[in-house]
Amino acid sequence: MKRLVSVLLPIHVLLMLAGCNRDSKPAQDGSVELISTANAAPPPSVELDPSVGGEPGPVYEAYLNPMQEPAEESDAPKAAPAMFRSSTPSKTRAQRVADGHRGHGKVRFSKDLSRAWVDVKIEGVAVDTINMFHIHCGKPGVLGPILVDFSLLSESIQANFVDDGVFSVEVTNEVITATAEHGHGALAAFTAGCLVGSASLEVDKPTKVSTVAGMAAIAAEGELYFNLHTTGQTFYGDLRGQILPPD
Repeated sequence: MKRLVSVLLPIHVLLMLAGCNRDSKPAQDGSVELISTANAAPPPSVELDPSVGGEPGPVYEAYLNPMQEPAEESDAPKAAPAMFRSSTPSKTRAQRVADGHRGHGKVRFSKDLSRAWVDVKIEGVAVDTINMFHIHCGKPGVLGPILVDFSLLSESIQANFVDDGVFSVEVTNEVITATAEHGHGALAAFTAGCLVGSASLEVDKPTKVSTVAGMAAIAAEGELYFNLHTTGQTFYGDLRGQILPPD
């Protein structure tokens, strides 16, 4: 009789388990504990609307200041290409701060990460001295490659600033791809395009970011920055601002 009970008991347990919809989770002792979900209430319904994907979503912000530049213009490498060397007298970072050089910028990504809108206001910088304006990839204090070259977006960077001191453009995948392909002379491989950290399914080595979604991913890590270059501060830049994610 005892033997018969020992045989039937496991079968009875199995039949009970088969009659319930159960999930499992690890117990504290490492064994698997079965949790019944047979009577679990369905989750509340959610509103879904693909049409709002193109609307502004996450907003990132930067405050540009000469003190964010990693060094003085006088420290620029002597071997720097001519296009990266200053053509007019330079001022130290402290002098530029005293002269009121500063800026405030925002990057607004669309909810579907198909595009981004950039707005930057500067003060104290003579607009006619601006010669380059970029978004770079890099941690604070690091000179990183260019992700967005605004000269490819605006016929004249200076003209974009003139009316109200505010520079405004829209960034798309095409702009990021064009920047990576644009480059700057012999240093093109190092000055244009930000690398994806891991290999893709298409290649066995890191590839350059080619989408606004990739740009947003770098921004979320706090590793994007604005750099405004002038004729007096061409190598390191006049104003730099780390683009920080929302609090």
